[in-house]
Amino acid sequence: MDAILLAIICIVGVILGIGVGVLGRKVLLAKSEETAVRRASEIITIAEADSKKLLQDTSREVSDVRREIEDEVRERRRDLVRQENRLENRESNLEKREQSVVDRSQSLDQKNEELDQAQVKIDQLEQQKITELETLSGLSVEDARSMIMQKSADEARHELMKQYYDLAQEYQQESEENARRVLTLAIHRMAAGVVSEHSIKSVPLPSDDMKGRLIGREGRNIRAIEAATGVDLIIDDTPEAVTVSCFDPIRRQIAVVALSQLVKDGRIHPARIEETVKKAQEEVDEEIRKEGERAIFETGVRGLGPELIKLVGRLKYRYSYGENILQHSIEVSQLAGMLAAEAKCNVEIAKAGGLLHDIGKALTHEIEGTHAEIGGDVARKYGIPHEVEIAIMEHHEEDKGSVEAFLVASADAISAARPGVRKDTLENYVKRMEELEAAASDFPGIEKVFAIQAGREVRVMVKPTEVDDISAANLARDVVKNIEEKLVYPGQIKVTIIRETRNSAIAK
Repeated sequence: MDAILLAIICIVGVILGIGVGVLGRKVLLAKSEETAVRRASEIITIAEADSKKLLQDTSREVSDVRREIEDEVRERRRDLVRQENRLENRESNLEKREQSVVDRSQSLDQKNEELDQAQVKIDQLEQQKITELETLSGLSVEDARSMIMQKSADEARHELMKQYYDLAQEYQQESEENARRVLTLAIHRMAAGVVSEHSIKSVPLPSDDMKGRLIGREGRNIRAIEAATGVDLIIDDTPEAVTVSCFDPIRRQIAVVALSQLVKDGRIHPARIEETVKKAQEEVDEEIRKEGERAIFETGVRGLGPELIKLVGRLKYRYSYGENILQHSIEVSQLAGMLAAEAKCNVEIAKAGGLLHDIGKALTHEIEGTHAEIGGDVARKYGIPHEVEIAIMEHHEEDKGSVEAFLVASADAISAARPGVRKDTLENYVKRMEELEAAASDFPGIEKVFAIQAGREVRVMVKPTEVDDISAANLARDVVKNIEEKLVYPGQIKVTIIRETRNSAIAK
């Protein structure tokens, strides 16, 4: 009973709450609508006031703009009036100038007519004078002009030839003086000593008993030494010495070093010989490298690789007429550099060409050909500049491809010609030239033979009536073969056959 009563009370309370809420909402909505209407009226009033003010401002601005435009139009009209006045004035001035030009043109035409009449009179007088001169001289105008032109040309040609001859004489004298000065300065600056070193060919022994130990039982030691070094040992009656013979100076040096160490150590048998020869080869290789670096340092040549430096060092063991090739190459490099400096040429190219000009001699025992050709191949192989290659290949030729090549050849000749440098005496030199000329004269049809360039070239003059062009080629080969069979000489000898025909007649 109580629960039902409580439920009824709750339901009544809810219904009453809903009714109160609905009633309150309606009241609030009525108040909000009244407030909105009042706010809208205020906004409309403010908008009407603002629009009236904006309309007034716009009208005022339009009036100002209209006034400015009217002022600008009036100003432009005044400018147009002024420009029109100026154009009228200019037109009037142009008409006056045109009239003045017309008057002047008429005056010039009249003067031109007068000048034409005067020119006609002058031409008539000139033709009359020319006719009188032709009558008096007996020559036409063309003949007189030709004579004058020919005489002028002859005088000008003679004057030019005279000046050319004077300049040629002057330049020749000046060039000879400069060449003497350059050579003198370079030779004076060069203070190299005379080479006195000789290739070693014998090894001293402490006693003659050592010869037997070097030979060994049944000759096994001497055979082992010769096989390991590639040399020939000559053990003869020479007291306390053994001679080393080999065409290769590097092998000979290795053998000398190995023999010296074996003699000093005293233990001589095939195994010890192989070990000692290997060490001697390493020592000689190291000495070659050091000598190459020393030459590079003394000459100041840069850019050479290790292999090329070793080839330069190998020249220490090469000699030509008693002159050490490495020392000669260093001297030629220094001389060529000095000559290039005096002649204002490329010093680096000259020094490098001088140092490497005989590099082919380090390989002449291994490669066939002249040392100049071998040197050129070496230069190309190791990437040496082309100018240096030309200097190497042409230092014994007459025609030079560059100034530096000529300087290297000159330095080579100066170095070889210094007193005491080479051991070839005058008597031996003359004898060698005579033998060379005699070997080239052993064939019929030869008229004269000349050995030139210190025996590096032979020129053979033949009788043209007995030797024709085809026979001359065969004769050159025969002369070369005869020289190779009869003479012993260093390097290469060039044979040139000269056949000259002269035809003459006498007019009577």
